[in-house]
Amino acid sequence: MTIAEILLQDYDVEISNTRRTLERVPEGKNDWKCHDKSMPLGKLAVHCASLPLFGSYIILDDGMNLAKPTRPQTSFVFESREACLHKLDEGATACRKAIAAASDEALAAPWPFRFGDQLISNGPRTLAFRQMFFNHLVHHTAQLGVYLRLNDIPVPALYGPSADEQWSS
Repeated sequence: MTIAEILLQDYDVEISNTRRTLERVPEGKNDWKCHDKSMPLGKLAVHCASLPLFGSYIILDDGMNLAKPTRPQTSFVFESREACLHKLDEGATACRKAIAAASDEALAAPWPFRFGDQLISNGPRTLAFRQMFFNHLVHHTAQLGVYLRLNDIPVPALYGPSADEQWSS
């Protein structure tokens, strides 16, 4: 198997988990937060929906400098559940296509992540992808599940049964 084929196995599971969680995001609770320091629900949902596009940038770009962005800034304004799902689907399609086309050599190449002159990391692209995209997506999707629970919305079974539904394949 190529590195891309291995990444795509995990990718498809995580995109499905994120989609099933976003499908339950309530309309009209955009500003709800579980704590003053927490991200509002609507912004969190859009952040989850936008992350696959960031994943595609890791695969396609030679690196990233946050102080000098070359990609447009994503808006984190929640418009609707359907708009959120559309954003996820668009980004997920672009990211999946980028992964599928990536060679083992490209995926093993260093991916410098900077803020101006400060080098934050410069490990293999696969490490950046797993840490800054996969782990980031899993973290925020799980956080969104907590938001659902606190709003009495059934939490989907993602890695096993939830208190609300059995695990199904």
